[in-house]
Amino acid sequence: MRLLVSFSLFFFSFLVVNAQELDSLVTTLDPLLTKDSILQKKWVDAQYNAMTLDEKVGQLFMVSVASNQNKQQTDKIKELIVKENIGGVIFSKGGPVRQAKLTNSYQKAAKIPLLIGMDAEWGLAMRLDSTYAFPWNMTLGAIKNNAVVEKVAAQIGKHSKRMGVHINFAPDIDINTNPLNPIIGNRSFGEDKRNVAKKGIAFVNGFEKAGILSSGKHFPGHGDTATDSHKTLPVINFSKERLDSIELYPFKELINHGKLSSVMVAHLNIPSLETRPNYPSSLSENIVTNLLQKTLQYKGLVFTDALNMKGVADHTDPGDADLTAFMAGNDILLMPLDVAKGKEKIIEAYNYGVITEKRLAHSVKKILKAKYKADLHNHKLLSLKNLYEDLNTLSNDLVYEEAIEEAITVVKNKLDLLPVVKLENKKIAYLSLGDASGEDFLQELKKYTTVTEVKEDNLQILLQKLQQYNLIIIGHHKSNGSPWKSYQFSTKDAEIVKAVSALRTSNSILVNFAKPYTLLNKDLSTIDAVVLGYQNSAIAQQKTAQMLFGAIGAKGSLPVSISNTYPVGTGVKFESLKRLGYDYPERVGLSTYGLQRIDTLVSAGIDSLMFPGAQVLVARKGKVVYHKSFGKPTYESNEKITNNYIYDLASVTKILGTLPMIMKMEEENKIALNNTFKDLIPEYADTELKDVTVLKALSHYGRLPAWIAFYVSTLDDHRKPSREFYSSKKSDDYPYKVFDHLYLTKAYKDSIYNRIGRQDLKSNRYRYSDVGYYVFKKYIEDTYNDDLDKLVDNFLYQPIGANRTAYNPLEKFSKDMIVPSEKDNYYRYATVQGYVHDMGAAMQGGVGGHAGLFSNANDVAKIMQMYLQGGYYGGKRYFNERTIKKFNTCYFCDEDVRRGVGFDKPQLKGSGSTCGCVSRKSFGHSGFTGTYTWADPEEEIVYVFLSNRTYPTQNNNLLVKSGLRTRIQQIIYDAILN
Repeated sequence: MRLLVSFSLFFFSFLVVNAQELDSLVTTLDPLLTKDSILQKKWVDAQYNAMTLDEKVGQLFMVSVASNQNKQQTDKIKELIVKENIGGVIFSKGGPVRQAKLTNSYQKAAKIPLLIGMDAEWGLAMRLDSTYAFPWNMTLGAIKNNAVVEKVAAQIGKHSKRMGVHINFAPDIDINTNPLNPIIGNRSFGEDKRNVAKKGIAFVNGFEKAGILSSGKHFPGHGDTATDSHKTLPVINFSKERLDSIELYPFKELINHGKLSSVMVAHLNIPSLETRPNYPSSLSENIVTNLLQKTLQYKGLVFTDALNMKGVADHTDPGDADLTAFMAGNDILLMPLDVAKGKEKIIEAYNYGVITEKRLAHSVKKILKAKYKADLHNHKLLSLKNLYEDLNTLSNDLVYEEAIEEAITVVKNKLDLLPVVKLENKKIAYLSLGDASGEDFLQELKKYTTVTEVKEDNLQILLQKLQQYNLIIIGHHKSNGSPWKSYQFSTKDAEIVKAVSALRTSNSILVNFAKPYTLLNKDLSTIDAVVLGYQNSAIAQQKTAQMLFGAIGAKGSLPVSISNTYPVGTGVKFESLKRLGYDYPERVGLSTYGLQRIDTLVSAGIDSLMFPGAQVLVARKGKVVYHKSFGKPTYESNEKITNNYIYDLASVTKILGTLPMIMKMEEENKIALNNTFKDLIPEYADTELKDVTVLKALSHYGRLPAWIAFYVSTLDDHRKPSREFYSSKKSDDYPYKVFDHLYLTKAYKDSIYNRIGRQDLKSNRYRYSDVGYYVFKKYIEDTYNDDLDKLVDNFLYQPIGANRTAYNPLEKFSKDMIVPSEKDNYYRYATVQGYVHDMGAAMQGGVGGHAGLFSNANDVAKIMQMYLQGGYYGGKRYFNERTIKKFNTCYFCDEDVRRGVGFDKPQLKGSGSTCGCVSRKSFGHSGFTGTYTWADPEEEIVYVFLSNRTYPTQNNNLLVKSGLRTRIQQIIYDAILN
């Protein structure tokens, strides 16, 4: 049916009255008023009084243009600006620089500055390439903390303003009560009217902070429809009471809030509000004027939805829709089909007296008032300089991260499976479903423990493979391109989920990286835990993985119902387990720019031949914020170091391998700091070592020799391993593997401890020594009747998720992933790779109390973070806080001995173990091979530096002489933001 405009005297008089009533609307809440309202009014009146009728009517039109259109098309818009004096332009698809150039060109052509609009609900990326996409409204609807939503909106507003956009047609405050809604869905904050209203208010507040006009849409509510108004005229067949109670609720709340700049009226057929059949709400005076502006007393701008949409275009002729929409009470006619015809109709009605001067002034002055609020009275052309950089700053990711962390929702958590604890008992498989990548999710999972991706097309074979795992994480990954992309499980994927979750050999976790409706009425009874990550962005995948392992808590709630069992608002909450998370420096008070100076120092170290490669990690407040690898395993290598490579930690073994066991024994009363060596090894009762205490030995205050070159006495006259002590094959008599085809005699173990017992104590009180750790290793193994490497692995490495930490790493890892430590030309006569560099540890089968441990920076940081947190990590208490404090104490500082009990401590004066910028509570250790780690409880900083400075020769002391490791430490502290 076509709508025909009748110009009968009766209709004339009706419209005149209507216009007068519209002019007389009174409300105390005018969202377009500025603080300088008197100046605003003067500017508006001056502009209006200087305009011709043609110019006034032109202000009512906002036309569409896309910066990806050809010049002929974009020039047509300039013609409309010049010839028809249109009031605004709404930009669509294209690129930021192209749009900025067009904006400047159009503004130059306009007599009165144009109101520039964009429909950019989740950021400019909704329309423009090379710009940032923020979370969709459905994701934001899962967030409890509305201040976070406001931050997102403020950032979107900031981008809009930088692009010269004055009004962003957001927020969408439709209540999506219909899961089949094809056009709203993820664009809605959800189905709970109060939540939608609160999120809408937060969004408007964010826009206000950014200086951007907002627009609540789609009035009076487009959420409960299964059709798309772009293609047809949807029917909203509800009573007035239902509409008032549900659909109108957010609009009323935002109007009463007083800051909603505009309302966009949808093209809907609503019989209870408009009796004329198939009559679009955008053209209805009952809806636009009587309901919105009279009953709800809304005084901001009123936009039609796009007049080129099928929901209205199919029901009227060009020009008629514009006139009818204006007479219905709309202020701005958005995206008309024919501006010239529309203006002609409106001017004709004005000349006939159908539209009064007051009615015209009512809308035009509102438009001018909005332009003033958008600072168009001080209009300046856009700067193109650094436009791309300004729109793609780190602050975008910081806002996105915070939003995602708040949104991730645990829908189901049977038997408290989440967050995942007791890693030592878990064998975890990851199964990727969907048509998008889950690689970011998988790589983040692997930072916490061993996770194996299982791939198999044949379902039965897949199930057989999965039976060897006791925890299966299923990731459902769908396109993150737009809210309208496919989100459902494929038939095959649904079958896989059902079959895998039914396995009795494992627990299952389903993580859905798509809209909640993916799970609508799905049978989740056999799945142990269900998580919504909402989007498949890299950040959403990473943060969801962190939540699974308790690095961050679970805070989100379902914004919509997915079943009677899991209604809107469902969300299992839990706190962080204090596992390391992974984040940006600024979120923990560090500067990304400041930390980038580390890159320069490490690269200079490589160029100066201090070491072939290195890993550097910085964490603060429980978040790893810098984790990079540099260089190569050797100078000759083709491969580059990655974060997965493992290094020989050398003496860092002392605090990561032996010391944890001593601390454990101290808590179990199996050792005491005042125990003497004769208490630990009775055979030492008649030696000079007999009265050396545990405390003094760990503090390097026991007068012990620095080290003993045990290997030298096992060499023959050619300084090669003697056949008297070594065999090329392993046997009961030669059990200790020193190197490939090189096994040490069993008898030599006693020789080591006998030789230690024959040592004289040195005269100087402070002497750094490895010797005490031989004693501690023997005592630990004798006490527990097991090997040190197995003991500490079971006690610490497996539970804490240090899955790339081990003694004798060739037993667990590929040789290619182990960094060589030296080209040995004095003992083993080969490149030492996968075997401990320290000769004494090698002679103990690779497991020394003072050396032998291999690891990467990530695992070292986990253990150091546990110490930093007073012995607690990942939901488990490894030590009492008093134990950490006891061992992290300098007992002989008065004697100029800086050391703690096992831990190294900051120098007491001058240069030394640290940059001199750390707190006295800080602690750490360094290693001979070029390793270093330090933790500072006061600043909550963990720092790890791993290198193989001993390659190709241990005689290379450039790293030590340069002080590079502590210079990097200084950079970290310099990067702390005030």
